[in-house]
Amino acid sequence: MLIKAGFDVSFSFPGATPMLLQLHVHPEREGDLLAPENIVLTPSVPYETYTDLFGNRCTRLVAPEGKLTLSNLFTIRDSGIQDTWPWGAQQAPVNELPHEVIVFLLGSRYCDTDLLATQAWALFGKLDGGWPRVQAILEYTHKRITFGYKDARADRTASQAHGEQVGVCRDYAHLAITLCRCMNIPARYCTGYLGDIGVPPDGAAMDFSAWFEVYLDGRWHTVDARHNRPRIGRILMARGRDATDAAISTAFGANTLEKFTVITDEIPGG
Repeated sequence: MLIKAGFDVSFSFPGATPMLLQLHVHPEREGDLLAPENIVLTPSVPYETYTDLFGNRCTRLVAPEGKLTLSNLFTIRDSGIQDTWPWGAQQAPVNELPHEVIVFLLGSRYCDTDLLATQAWALFGKLDGGWPRVQAILEYTHKRITFGYKDARADRTASQAHGEQVGVCRDYAHLAITLCRCMNIPARYCTGYLGDIGVPPDGAAMDFSAWFEVYLDGRWHTVDARHNRPRIGRILMARGRDATDAAISTAFGANTLEKFTVITDEIPGG
């Protein structure tokens, strides 16, 4: 299938402000684009790109005083196949995990494993390791948090989401990632596009989405605690330890978000 996706985002700044952006399709999906991405900046300002430690394509620029608009529109080819859950997959003992995976067992900015470890072992310690344990964590997180855009908060940690029982997709991801890490299952945060493809429209304005990946049977598998069901048409933008590493935009100074529009639609007959 073909998917049309993109964004139109505007910020205002009281003065020149450095920014770090992760608004590109992840390099592993660039081969699926029908044409190279073309992010448009208005006004036009110079920028540079680089690849970070997690393989994400990042953009650096200095936003001018006043309003800055960033927009992008692209078409990407997708398999149209639902996520494949790893039924029966096993987790490896910690001492047998690859070196590069260990970082995804550790606590991070939003994934405060030290505050949830005791509860995690009480909840999931008697379950079989691997996929049965991951599936139980997905079910628990899905039921524990009530979704609501009005409850979005940029500084909410996993333990706070667990206590407050409200949040948005990033909170579901952070809590489930944290519980997995507490149970010695490597887990990493993902952000990108996920449209209402193959499911009834939920009626809310489109936004970027957050999900996560778990490391079982020697490879990474996509899972999603918010929806808790296989989905079609994920377009990965960035990965990392948590939302800090995969932030869509980071401004090193005062700013105001003026406009935020995201689209992700299947092209009929594509």
